[in-house]
Amino acid sequence: MPYAIRKAAVLGAGVMGAQIAAHLANVGIPTLLLDIVPRELTPDEAKKGLTLESPAVRNRLAASALQNLQKLKPSPLYSKDVLRLITPGNLEDDLAKVAECDWVVEAVIENLQIKKDLWQRVAAHHRPGMICSSNTSGISIQAMVEGTPESFRRHFLGTHFFNPPRYMKLLEIIPTPDTDPEVVAFMADFGERVLGKGVVMAKDTPNFIGNRIGVYGMMVTLEEMNRLGLTPDEVDALTGKAIGRPKSATFRTLDVVGIDTFCHVADNCRATIPDPEEAKIFVVPEPIREMVKRGWVGQKARQGFFKKEGDQILTLDLETMEYRPRRKASFPSLEAAKANPDLRSRVRGLVFAKDKAGEFLWAITKRTLLYAARKVGEIADDVVAIDNAMKWGYNWELGPFEMWDAIGLPESIARMEAEGEAVPDWVKEPARKGGFYRREAGKSFFINKGEYAPVPVSDRVIDIGALRETGRVVREKKGATLLDMGDGVLLMETHSPKAAIGFDIINMCKVAAEELASGRWKGLVIGARTENFCVGANVAIMLMEAQEEEWDELEFMAREFQNAFMALKFAPKPVVVAPYGMTLGGGYELCAVADRVVAAAESYIGLVEVGVGVIPGAGGNKEMLIRGLEGLPAGAQVDIQPILNRIFETIATAKVATSAREAQEMGYLRKSDVIVVNKDHQLYEAKRVVLALEAAGYRPPEPALIPAAGPEGRAVLELGAYGMFMGGWATEHELFIARKLAYVLTGGNVPAGTLVTEQYLLDLEREAFLSLLGTKKTQERMAHLLKTGKPLRN
Repeated sequence: MPYAIRKAAVLGAGVMGAQIAAHLANVGIPTLLLDIVPRELTPDEAKKGLTLESPAVRNRLAASALQNLQKLKPSPLYSKDVLRLITPGNLEDDLAKVAECDWVVEAVIENLQIKKDLWQRVAAHHRPGMICSSNTSGISIQAMVEGTPESFRRHFLGTHFFNPPRYMKLLEIIPTPDTDPEVVAFMADFGERVLGKGVVMAKDTPNFIGNRIGVYGMMVTLEEMNRLGLTPDEVDALTGKAIGRPKSATFRTLDVVGIDTFCHVADNCRATIPDPEEAKIFVVPEPIREMVKRGWVGQKARQGFFKKEGDQILTLDLETMEYRPRRKASFPSLEAAKANPDLRSRVRGLVFAKDKAGEFLWAITKRTLLYAARKVGEIADDVVAIDNAMKWGYNWELGPFEMWDAIGLPESIARMEAEGEAVPDWVKEPARKGGFYRREAGKSFFINKGEYAPVPVSDRVIDIGALRETGRVVREKKGATLLDMGDGVLLMETHSPKAAIGFDIINMCKVAAEELASGRWKGLVIGARTENFCVGANVAIMLMEAQEEEWDELEFMAREFQNAFMALKFAPKPVVVAPYGMTLGGGYELCAVADRVVAAAESYIGLVEVGVGVIPGAGGNKEMLIRGLEGLPAGAQVDIQPILNRIFETIATAKVATSAREAQEMGYLRKSDVIVVNKDHQLYEAKRVVLALEAAGYRPPEPALIPAAGPEGRAVLELGAYGMFMGGWATEHELFIARKLAYVLTGGNVPAGTLVTEQYLLDLEREAFLSLLGTKKTQERMAHLLKTGKPLRN
């Protein structure tokens, strides 16, 4: 049977249910959000004369959840506008409406009997083609639908999102023996393609994959910390970025997740794991139980393992249960590791170090790797599923088996056995053959039942590494590489340090434009695989040149930026840019000259130059004007001042969109630009757009003529900026910057209504940009940013 999800229902409007509904709305799916009916009136409801039969009361919990979604940080919503797709209701009056839905996902309290009762009621409304699933984090999927009709069970499975659903990549899919394989295959594809998830198939075992391994790792970390007398500060220093884990490491992560939630997951493991010896490791230490009793459950309670008092962050001493100032960890091996940029060799050095840090990391690594090895076949079919679950659900850079390869299988096995550990026999086969993973001819293979098999990869994923490995490099510079994507499409991969635009990227833009003019290519995609797409121009170089008063050099640099971007804008073949993550300043200006932008949904786009004391200088102001004025009738007498005011405010206040959807609303992106929820599919979609534009008979855009607002329009903008200054919202220097910006956006001193060229506006931009670079306060802003990573309001 062909399946499609056009409408969904979420049962349970708690933290997870509401955010799952939010993410469904993010991707455009109308969603019904239902929760229980309240049994008591609130004082406010009573004052309004409402009763328990009033719809506003009966739907209160779901409606309140929608209100709370707007307050959460980071926001679970791509845009507040998506809330219109969510309809609140209740489980008594509205349950029959699930029959109108294609997918019903349950996220009620983690109680088996409550879930069973609810699914019995839902089964009465089941229709052919309707898929039902539970978001439980660990309760048996099969047990909760016992006694329901077979036709219902065939369409039932587990879909475990990780919190928060918008941001966490992992989606564990847990079929039962009764689940129709077609349903499983459809949900895996839907989860990856539409919801943007990394999908892992898990078995119906306690806490599935991610939490089973993750909580075990947390438990052994606590145990080894106690054995070696380490502090939470020291453990976090050792279990964060140093070994490829999130910056929040162990205890900061527990504070964010919620220590009560951690205890709940651990208790579920202990209660449901059949092996008593294995279950013992999941006994929560008494100091952590005491923290929960006291309400010190982490970030939501404003104290957990850490607590902020004023500007100081305090750490909990688990022996005294008192807070004390944080202490900097000091280990020789850790200090040495900081100088090693290669994660695999860094981890190997730390694990085998001869100090207390090495002893600790070896102990927790050894125990976690052996546990993961024992669970292959029980909680997942293969090493890939376990590795992906930990990378996507816990943000590890290396999964357990990738970590094992990194530290060296033969050496680590020898040490484990020398220490009396029982290493599973199946692990010794990859040790003899060279590792759990192997890379050949641009493809990855993993050990599976003693033989290497290809790592499953979606056909929507374009692997830049594979292009390099198979000889597809066309041109290469330090900060950028041109590669052949196939089908006549070029890829310009940017890979400069810290994702900043420098001269190497500018030169490659010019080279790419020349390649497009050669007639050899159908078009160009510009993308990257760094943590962020681009954080703007290289501030350090600009500051150094300005301090040395190398104005001719700075003018040349600014002109080269502008010329390179204009060369791409008017290239004879289509150019598509694929931004993601932070796409700021020059990164956005690069996007702005593209024929199309294929943006990852999680793109944080903005012109933030004011933060370092300048204005956009490579076409950002010009392109925002062009976007803002697009669609106005030619020759019509339209007041452009409101449009100008909005653009001025956006740039002058350095507004950054919190999603690609919001970037469209703010005018950074056009409605015709494409948003891709799964970042892994972004280059594939960008290539498709290039080929579609070329097949449709692509012609470069005509140079724009932009109506200037002139001195009159500038006066309006300056008045608004002055009001901000007088109200204490802007500093004197920010007012000075704003006046420069107003001058550029209104076309300088030409009369209102004058049509000016793109090059004219670029010249104004460049002049204003350079004049601001020459000011002391702008240079102070740049120096402060480079030193602290934070903007200076001077």
